Amino acid sequence: MITAVILSGGESSRMGEPKALLRVEKQTFIERIIAALLQARMREIIVVLGRHAEEIGPALRKVPVRVVVNEDYQKGQLSSLQAAIRSLRGDDCDGILVHLVDHPFVNPDLVEEMVQRFYDSKSLIVVPTCKGRRGHPVIFSSRLFPELLAAPLEIGAKQVVHAHRAETLEIETSEPGVVIDIDTPGDYKEYVKGD
Repeated sequence: MITAVILSGGESSRMGEPKALLRVEKQTFIERIIAALLQARMREIIVVLGRHAEEIGPALRKVPVRVVVNEDYQKGQLSSLQAAIRSLRGDDCDGILVHLVDHPFVNPDLVEEMVQRFYDSKSLIVVPTCKGRRGHPVIFSSRLFPELLAAPLEIGAKQVVHAHRAETLEIETSEPGVVIDIDTPGDYKEYVKGD
């Protein structure tokens, strides 16, 4: 089984408000991502919250996700990923599909293809690319969990990704959403055309 992990623990300092609660069409970013992952038949979805847990938490009460609160969110994105890995239950998890809350344009068909290719290729990492740029979501095999848990927080998961370039499967896609990262009000204005 692949467990989906949505990282939403950051401070959203450049945006000035929680990115998870920004709206695209009639859904918040977090609602849109969860809906896409459910459509892709992800059986377990973990949402990692941090700085804005009290604001975002109520929006997740009616959806089938498990919330993990990262008390160390100020230590960066890897600390949230580590919190998700530590929260995993049982030993039937083959890997995690990691998605960032500021990438709201996730395609369910691409997610399904990534999961299938992960199992077919037995790669340690599966990542989508668009026009040569790597994006999100990213699948990490459970075989990498010890390395991810031991990685230095100040460097992040990049250390693990770089160490396993030869065991990484890149999937080229025409979906621009894999590389659209909405960090600032300017990004929001550029990529989100309103309700």
